[in-house]
Amino acid sequence: MTKSGREIMEILEAFDLTRCAHSAAQLAGTDRKTVARYVALRDAGADPLEAGRRPRSIDAFLAKVEELVDRSNGRIRADVVHRKLTAMGYGGSGRTTRRAVAELKAAWRAGHRRAYRPWITEPGMWLQWDWGEGPRIGGRRTQLFCCWLAWSRFRVVLPAWDQGLGSLTACLDRALRIIGGAPAYLLTDNAKTVTVEHVAGIPVRHPDMVALGRHYGCTVETCRPFDPESKGGTEATVKIAKADLVHAEANLREEYASFAELEADCGAWCERVNARVHRESAAVPAERLAAEMAHLHPLPAEPYVLALGEERLVGDDQTIRFGSVRYSTPPGHAGDRVWCRVHGTELVIVARAGTGLAEITRHRLSTPGSPRIHPRRAGVPGAGRGRAAVADRGRRGWGAASPRHDGPRGRARLAGGRRQGRRGPGARGDRGPVR
Repeated sequence: MTKSGREIMEILEAFDLTRCAHSAAQLAGTDRKTVARYVALRDAGADPLEAGRRPRSIDAFLAKVEELVDRSNGRIRADVVHRKLTAMGYGGSGRTTRRAVAELKAAWRAGHRRAYRPWITEPGMWLQWDWGEGPRIGGRRTQLFCCWLAWSRFRVVLPAWDQGLGSLTACLDRALRIIGGAPAYLLTDNAKTVTVEHVAGIPVRHPDMVALGRHYGCTVETCRPFDPESKGGTEATVKIAKADLVHAEANLREEYASFAELEADCGAWCERVNARVHRESAAVPAERLAAEMAHLHPLPAEPYVLALGEERLVGDDQTIRFGSVRYSTPPGHAGDRVWCRVHGTELVIVARAGTGLAEITRHRLSTPGSPRIHPRRAGVPGAGRGRAAVADRGRRGWGAASPRHDGPRGRARLAGGRRQGRRGPGARGDRGPVR
């Protein structure tokens, strides 16, 4: 049994007093061999509380176990090692093998641990973004677009319905305009919306992301495949945003009733976290952003076209078709190209006006078979008539003159039809029998 620290101190004190193991054992109330062992440990500079390692049956096979662990990059299972050692004549238990494999794996990982260096960023250089799972609204999943400037630690969180290319472009444009400028590099993971494939280890960027970088004057960079740590920067924006915005028992947050409510909460969250001192930089991100603005380059007046949504052509009836549903547009846009994007539960339609791009209308999203037609929009068939027009037509009779029969040609067509009607179905004239 190992002695306590106080007992070991008394044993060594008794030996220093008597200089004899037998006499010291009598004074300390222990065996002389115990006194001799602790004195030998003190003379050797060893820790008297550290248990000595006894020889094991697997010691003769440790070199082979170390080779197997190294060949498998520290991944081989202990039962596989035990089967190989048993075939080589090992007669120990599987428990001894598991302990030896665990020790050698820990030593292998310690020798092959990844080395990290602090990432010292420059103002105006890097903006990172990532996605996080957002709360559900009416049973529908949402996504949280999280981005931050690496130097000032200024964070922006925006909700979206999906992680598609259109949503990503719209979120990037809005985030850059909230920040007030564009950095030199945009850094993220290797999503298919950013990197199409890798050829000989070289990433092939999505053509739209290349055009987006050219539009904003930024370079889009990604980490190595399946290695998000190679981005260099670490920030807990996604984790903190999910902890505060997603409904959970830990935050006692109620579920969101609408997308607009989630959007307002994201804006309030950004204001709160950007106004408090950041633990890493020991400064307020909003104040550091004011200093970083001098290193950001200006944004173009118009967003990248993909951020506006999908392109549509306005028909002669002043409507566009989106998701198999017709939506009306204001007069004067027939034949023009407009852009449609989904924002929450609404469809936003943007067109190019004399002063640039501008929102011309928005509708609540609908389902096929239920068009969204504004009743006061001119040029839309049936606008302003409805049941009253049908009832008036019924009172006048289907043979009565209608507004399309006004004028000389219309009255002539109507009179001609009535004359033909008076001849009757048997009045064929000289045309002969019908075969």
